Amino acid sequence: MATDDATVTGADGTVAFVDRALYALFSRRADSARHERDRHRYRAADLGTSFDIYISRVYGLSWGVATVSFALVALVVGLLPRSALASVVEFAHGAIPVLDRVALPVVPPVVLALAAGVVSGAVARWGVLRSGGLYLRWQADARRADIEATLPGAVRYLRVLASGSSDQRTMLRRVADQHAYGETATAFRRALNEAALTGSLDAGLELVARDTPSRDLLAPFLLKYREHASQGTDALAEYLRMESRLLSHQQSRTHDRVTGYLELLAELFVVMLVFPALTVLILTVMSVLAPGLSATVTTPLGTVTTREVLIYSSIAFVLGVGLATAAVVASLRPAQHAMPDYEASRDLSGLVRSAPTNPASAAVLCGPFAVAAAVALGTLGYAPANVLLLSYVAFGLPVGLVAVRRARIDDAKDREIRDFVHAIAGHVALGQPFSAAVGEVAAEVDHGALQPDVESLAFSLSLTTDAGTGDGDVRAAALDKFVDDVGTPMAEQTIGLVVGALESGSDTEQVFEALQTEIGTLYHRRKQLRSELLVYVAVGWTTGLLVLGIMVAVNVSVLDGFSQLASVSNVEGSASGFALDPDAVQPARERWRFYLVTQATMLSCGWFAGMASRGRYEALLHSAGLVGITYAVFAGAGML
Repeated sequence: MATDDATVTGADGTVAFVDRALYALFSRRADSARHERDRHRYRAADLGTSFDIYISRVYGLSWGVATVSFALVALVVGLLPRSALASVVEFAHGAIPVLDRVALPVVPPVVLALAAGVVSGAVARWGVLRSGGLYLRWQADARRADIEATLPGAVRYLRVLASGSSDQRTMLRRVADQHAYGETATAFRRALNEAALTGSLDAGLELVARDTPSRDLLAPFLLKYREHASQGTDALAEYLRMESRLLSHQQSRTHDRVTGYLELLAELFVVMLVFPALTVLILTVMSVLAPGLSATVTTPLGTVTTREVLIYSSIAFVLGVGLATAAVVASLRPAQHAMPDYEASRDLSGLVRSAPTNPASAAVLCGPFAVAAAVALGTLGYAPANVLLLSYVAFGLPVGLVAVRRARIDDAKDREIRDFVHAIAGHVALGQPFSAAVGEVAAEVDHGALQPDVESLAFSLSLTTDAGTGDGDVRAAALDKFVDDVGTPMAEQTIGLVVGALESGSDTEQVFEALQTEIGTLYHRRKQLRSELLVYVAVGWTTGLLVLGIMVAVNVSVLDGFSQLASVSNVEGSASGFALDPDAVQPARERWRFYLVTQATMLSCGWFAGMASRGRYEALLHSAGLVGITYAVFAGAGML
């Protein structure tokens, strides 16, 4: 494949040496027929790098992973005891049809190790190549979901802009500048960039419609938008009015579908978390009757029993389930209802001042406190597992409480901003200028948590009016500052609409009429989503407390009984030649293992509940709370 240096050169000059080497080795793979589907997915994913370089990186990574996998598997197989290796070979010989009818030749262990390494390397390489294509598909799916969530709001914004402007590039640029519209704004920016290069907005819209992952929504909208824009402002305004209604209905259907996914996810979550706990209980009980579970196996990491492997594998499985379900819940949450990304202050005084209301700042301050708590707990002789768990509680509880406090403040502001917009709309409908309406509402109505921000906006707009020049720019700056001061996603989505619409010359009364509809819809959907997600918070807590209750009941009522049963059966069975292992159940050891499984379940349940509620900071609160409750119950009952 012929290419110039620009293909492998970034905006800063040259790419890294590794990228150059990978490009020289594997760039020709990008032209193969097997990557035709990946090329289409790449266009939809919009990764920001050339397809040739991406494929080169994937192939380079695949060979690196294959080499590491070959070395590790060959080393592990070579270090396995001969008896364990023979057992594996015999099992494989008996399990494969036809091969089980052929005599098993004597194969040197070195050959087996190399063969296992080659197979694992080939599988690892195939897996990485497959994952490269899947990653492109996941990125495209994520962009499509974001577009489906943000396109209705963007179309409503375009409808308002169309009442005051006929310049299509200006209208699209105002939507593109709004971060609240996510990937839809990104698509509009790309269309404008292509239009700047080609000199034709129609060509830019057509290119984005071709490459967008939203083939059912954004692509037809852009093409129809181009068609109606060429017919005049009235035709475009009517099309946007009808399209906004259709997209709102489509968004409602998408919301119902996501709710169904969440219900299925919650059911699977409960099953997958209760099952490991029951498995550990069954293994403990069966160890009395099945001595093989207590048999030791020598590994490169030391000697372990089969039951230990199964129990600690269950712990790892529970933690993995918790992380996976929390990530899925976060991805299913609509983008316009996602929690804001808080940023910690850069100086110490700012951290201290903002810590009571900013969870990011609280996390920075609580980190050293958690480390100090871990050192103190270790000095006092606590087990390492409890040191980690209790220090996690010391970190998660205060940060989570700050996040809840900030969320309540934001909820109060969103509730007040809705009333504020309705009050402004009433004054504007009576013919008052926007600045005068804001000043009068700020003086007459108490907006609670929003009042300082409203007063600051009124003051800024009064300065704008007195200046007499540059009103539009200063008014936009005042509204932008108001959005930053409020700091909620709803403020950005709604007040941002006012800024662009007023700058474009739209009728103020019509702007606020559309804004009332927009903010009412957003507030209603947010409240509805909040009430629906609270169900999954209850699922997480119920599952965690259920597992805690089961484990405590078994510890209190069952373990001692099985220990005594094994001892008595050992004495009575010694005469008959059959006796149970008296050490199969050791209450202190089993209680500790049950405790670790329970704490892993608490972490997973807390992560799930917190992500369903308000995001990662509240996940810290729920998981830390459940971990703290579990420790208190086990320690208070004398089971630690």
